[in-house]
Amino acid sequence: MVDETPTRVEEPTEQPASGTEEVDLGRRLFFRRFAGDVVSAAVGVVGAASSLSATSMEAARSLLADAEPGESAPGGEPSGFRTPFREDAGALVLIDQRRLPSELVEVRCETTRDVTSAIKDMVVRGAPALGQVAAIALAMSADRTRTMQSHARAAHLRGAANALANARPTAVNVRWAVDRMLARYEALGGLEAGGDAVADGLRAEADAIVFEATDDHGRLADAGYGLLPEPEDRPLRLLTHCNTGPLACGQFGTALGVIQVAHNHERRLHVYVDETRPYLQGARLTAWELDQAGIPHTLVADVAAGWLMANDMVDTILVGADRIAANGDTANKIGTYPLAVLAARHGIPFYVVAPTSTVDLSTPDGAAIPIERRAPSEVLLFRGQPIAPQRTGAVNPAFDVTPAELITAIVTEEGALRPPYGDSLRAAVEARTARRVPPPPYRGFVPDDERTVVTRPATADGADG
Repeated sequence: MVDETPTRVEEPTEQPASGTEEVDLGRRLFFRRFAGDVVSAAVGVVGAASSLSATSMEAARSLLADAEPGESAPGGEPSGFRTPFREDAGALVLIDQRRLPSELVEVRCETTRDVTSAIKDMVVRGAPALGQVAAIALAMSADRTRTMQSHARAAHLRGAANALANARPTAVNVRWAVDRMLARYEALGGLEAGGDAVADGLRAEADAIVFEATDDHGRLADAGYGLLPEPEDRPLRLLTHCNTGPLACGQFGTALGVIQVAHNHERRLHVYVDETRPYLQGARLTAWELDQAGIPHTLVADVAAGWLMANDMVDTILVGADRIAANGDTANKIGTYPLAVLAARHGIPFYVVAPTSTVDLSTPDGAAIPIERRAPSEVLLFRGQPIAPQRTGAVNPAFDVTPAELITAIVTEEGALRPPYGDSLRAAVEARTARRVPPPPYRGFVPDDERTVVTRPATADGADG
């Protein structure tokens, strides 16, 4: 005889995540105030952008991190907030995100080839962070071409830019950043510019890209916070997919940035974290960042999201984006599209949170977005061990496309955009461009109307954690 007694659904308690009971106010304040207060206060100050990386590292060490890279908390896991990249003596040093949460390991990249490999191999990931890393890599490349002949310098820079732009084809932020760096090169005079002028100009442009991203992410997090419902008798229950925190975005977060703002406002929260197969960015990275911030959270298998919604355990869904087409169709980590379908079925708001640098107005719709296919081994192996018969094949698309009609709003630094997205996205991009004060002119500029931790080398292998 079948027992048809309904199962009672037990929701998690509101206790902090394990190991975070002693989280102090300073830890919370970092996640909100670094982007909101420290950075915004410096907008428009010449040279302020170049100090951003150092400032963020100093703030992180003083507020959050007792452990140096490679050191661990008492429980064996690394502790302390880290930005995904930093510069050190002419090299770009990246956190190897494949090794978290069990190890905090840094990869030292000294050439554009090193950075390109790190992007391809998922040492660093997350569309906004990839754009910033690509810009810094080109600035480093320009610095090494100071004494080259102009034609050799141009070939070197364009070759490096092409390699970076094709390292992760779906994430448009990389090409956006590369195009912006090359536009600065042309504005400096291109072949007519000297090596010092090119190197200094591209350095300033890369700093500005990192600087503006941090400020933009703080703005969009504030905009997203204004959309969150306010339950009176229980915590607000949020569902996330993949990783959209500082590890994916630079100094702040996008979708996770909204959660950071809510946490700083002392809202009662509980976050459900999709594990995000097959690379487990949710389990390994988002859960780690939430734990660092002391935000209550629960890990769920991707396929459990529908069960959560059916049992009225989700109020709002927040996801990021790797590319947003002109009509609002959005490419994001594989598994996002099913969430949007389930959200529509259950009447749950589904918000895409991303900066306008992720908007690609030259791509008309989702069908035109290139979808990266990754190695079948990422699906067939787990920690190096096979999970299927030897002769079994696998398909491994890294992203899927969510149609615009399933998206409740697209949250950008210019506010929450509503349909029709074709109009609102274009207006947001134009508003963001107009809001930014252009940098001072550089030598050779021609106005448009006159034109005709534990470190290791980048080549070392890293196991997918």
